[in-house]
Amino acid sequence: MKKKPIELTVNQKIWMQVETVFAITQRARDLELAKIGLNVPQAMVLYHVKTSPEPVTPMKLARIMYKQPHTVSALIHRMEAKGLIKTKHDLKRKNWLRIAITAKGEETLQRWPEAATVPDIMGSALSKEDFEALAVITKKLHTAGIKALRQMEPNPYDEVLFW
Repeated sequence: MKKKPIELTVNQKIWMQVETVFAITQRARDLELAKIGLNVPQAMVLYHVKTSPEPVTPMKLARIMYKQPHTVSALIHRMEAKGLIKTKHDLKRKNWLRIAITAKGEETLQRWPEAATVPDIMGSALSKEDFEALAVITKKLHTAGIKALRQMEPNPYDEVLFW
């Protein structure tokens, strides 16, 4: 019995292509950051903790990074063990953790530009117009994705998957 070949829609094919591009570029960034002892999520945490105008909590990071709270919590514990960040309990709300960057984390974050040996993948492959169009497209996809998540998992507090 001959099996019928799987026919994917154009959307499904494009989605696979986008996923592949993301995996390739993230792998390139991970290899780049490995030279200074980081990976992409750790660099994101250091950047957000350093640049946030207000104290950062694990829940705030989870929302910024679009990750589940337990994923961010495990990441924070690993980074604390490496000495990149420190956590302390909030003085008013003892069950809240505040995250701060350590001197080692600060030094590592400062070395990030030096480790950038991978050419700017998007900048080298796209014209200025292409790059601007990509920014518009990704914003539209982000909005549509959040809307789809809200429909798939409605939450009475209007927060998608804890974000």
